[in-house]
Amino acid sequence: MTAFSLDPAQLTWCAELRALAAERLRPLAEKGEPGRVDRALVAELGALGLISRLFTSGALDLCLMRESLAHACTEAETALALQGLGAHPVHTHGTDAQRDRWLPAVAAGTAVPAFALSEPEAGSDAAALTLAAAPLAPRHGPGERGSPPGRTGSEEGTSPSAESVWATGAEPARPSTGSGSGMDAVTPAAEDDGTGGPVPGAAGSAAPRPAAGRGPGPDGARPVAERDGAAGWRLTGEKCWISNAPEADFYTVFARTTPGAGARGVTAFLVPADRPGLTGTPLDMLSPHPVGALAFDGVPVTADDVLGEPNRGFRVAMDTLNLFRPSVGAFAVGMAQAALDATVAHTTARDAFGGKLRDLQTVAHEVAEMALRTETARLMVYAAATAYDQSAADVPRRAAMAKLLATETAQYVVDRAVQLHGARALRRGHLLEHLYREVRAPRVYEGASEVQRGIIAKELYRAHDATAKEPRP
Repeated sequence: MTAFSLDPAQLTWCAELRALAAERLRPLAEKGEPGRVDRALVAELGALGLISRLFTSGALDLCLMRESLAHACTEAETALALQGLGAHPVHTHGTDAQRDRWLPAVAAGTAVPAFALSEPEAGSDAAALTLAAAPLAPRHGPGERGSPPGRTGSEEGTSPSAESVWATGAEPARPSTGSGSGMDAVTPAAEDDGTGGPVPGAAGSAAPRPAAGRGPGPDGARPVAERDGAAGWRLTGEKCWISNAPEADFYTVFARTTPGAGARGVTAFLVPADRPGLTGTPLDMLSPHPVGALAFDGVPVTADDVLGEPNRGFRVAMDTLNLFRPSVGAFAVGMAQAALDATVAHTTARDAFGGKLRDLQTVAHEVAEMALRTETARLMVYAAATAYDQSAADVPRRAAMAKLLATETAQYVVDRAVQLHGARALRRGHLLEHLYREVRAPRVYEGASEVQRGIIAKELYRAHDATAKEPRP
């Protein structure tokens, strides 16, 4: 790939975004409640046209937006990214009806989506996903097993809405918001699905159970999503570490439709939050962003809710993560740059040992190293995004490299910035105290660092093996 640099228009746009984040978005974010979806902030992002741009621009623009916003307001950056992450599967794999129903509201900032893949026991091990779909015998008449109340045999073969097919007698319930607070988005990690690319899961320990009675039954059976006739399923099981849960308006949910098929047997569904049987619990995380667990107790979905093709749900996930993974690196670069800028200002003003802190060679070299690593990460992120926009063959490898390098770099830069600031940086409310909490989660979500290394190695060996099999002239 050729050498990369931003053109003047892009540089101007980034400067405008940084100013916008500082002057309009950060004051809104400061009024928000930690651990809750900040709908006022999301609405402002919509009014500014930033959310709609997620669906009309490429990976590089996404990276520039996330980096620029993160420099001044990490809350705005995360809110924007989660609108894109949750709705991108609908944008790229949804039907016209699904897109018309949800995307205008998402772009306006009046509807909040979520990407629901991770489970308490299914993280980086994608094959362990247990929200599964088991076919049931078709219904043949009223009163038979699997037939909803009030339906007659003459109605069979139709494809009504989920609400009419599964009248359970229970009131539709939105996920409970509870009184606790969730924090920074810990979304899925990734591994191979056997189709040549990374597939999501999530690293992390098992989650607390979101609600009593939602897990495996007394016989130890694993959670399932049961096929209800030819047109629909019931989802039963749990999801965990879900950004924007339990307050989102709809979820992209991944459930197993073919047992024993690994990543190839999973289907993506669009599940509105008001479906009967769907409840949720917020999780109290390190960084103050909305994250929760979801419980599915016979949640009805129909064929009209499928995103993409049955049993191809991990392709939906991969398409989404290959776009968003480099932009996680951009988020990290934005935080690293903010920490670097704060360090340059502090070491210039701080008196120590008869001079300014920056006059100490050890300090100056430390700052130089922080700048070097930040710029290296930035260039790798831009290169990965450009590769995606050009439909390059090595996008999975480049995306994994960009996320890995940038998130590890940001952790290093923020930590060194704290060290050079001293105790003041650990005081609640200080910029670096905030960044120190924010910077840890990106090394876990959308593919933990260890998973990224696995992807990189696998892609290298795949290319080597392919070359070795080519006939020699």
